[in-house]
Amino acid sequence: MVTEKNSQPALSRRSFLLASTQIVLGLGVVSAPTLACAKALDRRSLSFFHTRTQKELRITYASGKAYDRKALTEINRFLRDYQTGQVHVIDPKLLDILWAVQGEMGSRGIYEVISGYRSPRTNRGLRKGHPGVASHSLHMKGKAVDIRFSGGNLSQVYKCALAMQSGGIGYYPDDGFVHLDSGLFRTW
Repeated sequence: MVTEKNSQPALSRRSFLLASTQIVLGLGVVSAPTLACAKALDRRSLSFFHTRTQKELRITYASGKAYDRKALTEINRFLRDYQTGQVHVIDPKLLDILWAVQGEMGSRGIYEVISGYRSPRTNRGLRKGHPGVASHSLHMKGKAVDIRFSGGNLSQVYKCALAMQSGGIGYYPDDGFVHLDSGLFRTW
């Protein structure tokens, strides 16, 4: 932990977010506190490795309350349908969820992407081999991603996302990934 000149511990990002949680909950705000804090912080960055395309992306996608349109376009392209190459707009709230999980875990790890956007065609194909794939998956709306995180194990990622209670959270330990989406809070 970083210490200040007076030898007292500096306020870590985790401590700041926990303190913000208490303040936000005291005010009766229902959104995830880490996501609320995301709007006020200076820069939000993510690192990705796509397991299907073998591509990497390290990017700052927002600064303060403003999203960087050029960065969002790069992320859209990076998280495109890995089978058809079709690009779709990725919901910035999903990126904020990823950023908040990363922050809560106290890591600057890399998100290993198994699946980002899926075209209806790709989703139909996946449903044939995997009955658990939703017919109206939020992947088809650019609001979901299946990931692993180099900064922690799957159980840690799941528990962290669960504590935030923001979006959908699916835990697939046998398949080696966690599903996160920016839809309504629910778990499976």
